[in-house]
Amino acid sequence: MTRGFWSDNASGVHPRVLAALAEANEGHAPAYGADRWTAALRERITDHFGPDATVHPVFNGTGANVLAAQVMLRPWEALLAPAASHMLTDESTAPQRIGGTRILPVPHTAGKADAAAVAAVLEAPRRSVHQPEPAALSLTQATEYGTVYSAAELDEFATLAGRHGARLHLDGARLANAAVRLGTGLGGAAGGAALVSFGGTKNGALGAEAVIATDPVFAEPLERLRKASAQLASKQRFLSAQLLALLEDDLWRRNAAHANAAATRLAEGLAGLGLHPRYPVEANAVFIPVPEGRAAEIAAVLPVVPWDASTLRAVASFDTAEDDIDALLTGLAPLVEP
Repeated sequence: MTRGFWSDNASGVHPRVLAALAEANEGHAPAYGADRWTAALRERITDHFGPDATVHPVFNGTGANVLAAQVMLRPWEALLAPAASHMLTDESTAPQRIGGTRILPVPHTAGKADAAAVAAVLEAPRRSVHQPEPAALSLTQATEYGTVYSAAELDEFATLAGRHGARLHLDGARLANAAVRLGTGLGGAAGGAALVSFGGTKNGALGAEAVIATDPVFAEPLERLRKASAQLASKQRFLSAQLLALLEDDLWRRNAAHANAAATRLAEGLAGLGLHPRYPVEANAVFIPVPEGRAAEIAAVLPVVPWDASTLRAVASFDTAEDDIDALLTGLAPLVEP
């Protein structure tokens, strides 16, 4: 079996998720979320995110992020996001085309937003009708650089946003990995965010994400915009069954813990080659330094992706094995020699 480190999207589906899909496939069930799997998912989400939380399954992470941005903003308002965030760099023009969302980049350090820069934008004098009004902030947890916001950092951003009447969104495609790093539940890793894009695909699902609203004021707008944004599944039980399987018996935690531990083991192996990751390894991504200009060449023969000309990105998954790590280290050794 071939397993690589291109992305945790490259992994297969966890057997328990496949079993849940097979079970959901027996017989018929009401459409559009009026099924028992979605009802059970709603209950489980409140266990993690509080009694007022609502869950709105969608097809993919782009859909979750676009939907969350839409529901937070009025047409003349803008979303702040770190310049390296997935929302800004990897959603193509979906936020603009589908949601009409203007995104304003803010500086970051290793993927994490600079609080002082966010404060400066939010505290600036109110803008005229000729400029968009910043009214929401989107953070990624864990970040595109594999770093994780601490509880204190999330509290700082939630307080900052609240002070200025701004809404806080968390892009949680790898929220499970962040929660494992922090030693918290999923809700703890989301901090005070009013809206969370909750990822299942990278954590062992076939393809299921959700927007979670911790503030019930967003519940009905999310339902209506989900349909208007082509993210409402008619056979929603198949999305809900996947997410429910991950949440049952803390499967999400075991999957994320395995991926995080594999990344840590890879980082330790790199040290034996005299290589030290570009950024702290806090979740399941490792950024490997290589000789300048050789990243694409090395990625052509090893199961990693070039991040820039001198950096490779390796992402561990729920099913990464020790043999996979050893094979990558063995392949890297002769390619990174001075």
